[in-house]
Amino acid sequence: MSRRDEFKSVSKNPAKRFLDWKSNDKCFSFYDKENSQNVEVALPFKFLVLKEMHTVKGWDDKSESGIYANEVENIGKDPMTVKAFKGGTIAKGIYKEIKEVITQKGAHYSKSIYIMDENGEIANIQLKGAAVQAWGEFTQKTRKRLADEWVSVTGALDMKKGSVKYSVPVFAFSGSLDQTQDKNADARYAELKDYFDGYLSERDTAESEPVEKTKPFVDVESKLFEKIKEKKEADPNITIETILEHYTLSEAALEEFQALEDIPF
Repeated sequence: MSRRDEFKSVSKNPAKRFLDWKSNDKCFSFYDKENSQNVEVALPFKFLVLKEMHTVKGWDDKSESGIYANEVENIGKDPMTVKAFKGGTIAKGIYKEIKEVITQKGAHYSKSIYIMDENGEIANIQLKGAAVQAWGEFTQKTRKRLADEWVSVTGALDMKKGSVKYSVPVFAFSGSLDQTQDKNADARYAELKDYFDGYLSERDTAESEPVEKTKPFVDVESKLFEKIKEKKEADPNITIETILEHYTLSEAALEEFQALEDIPF
């Protein structure tokens, strides 16, 4: 890093559009700020992958606002700070450690894919749930091809789980980059890299201060509750105080464990 880099402000996210897969509409759409409306993207939709990240999205009923988090490169190692726009911080930590807490608040994992579209502009695709699985199955054995080939969303595949019907995007390769496109892709990647170098550096500085680890939230309906209950029943020496050192209990869960302490094992 040069001396002058110390005084550079973090640049604005270079993505021009942020696209979400709309399962019911079987297409991508994005919010057009200038016209204050959602715009559907006609299929087939063609793009080149520049960078993949991980984040969290969702809706917090309590504050009636959206849930968001910082984007990370390594979801198994990089810490996340999950917040609600009007409700403040929900949890901080590695995704797997805070997953149960944030899920109960209405959050979900989101794959964040930065792309170059056919117009040579940077955009972002957000995938969740089954759409993430569809992307994973498509790229599992073909990741090396992503650097040099266009990907197209050719249509939507209808799916069903129980009584729930939904759709996922269908991905396919659709030709190699020509020299001009390849040069343009390098320029767009350099622009994206410059943004993330600053973004991740700023995050690392913020995370350098010690943060209290978020305790998993346990309600009577959670899987963790049953595991802890079984362990306590097997070992009466495990007290409520011991449990509270590791977990945050709902009022109902606390009452259940208090009742267990009155049972002679």
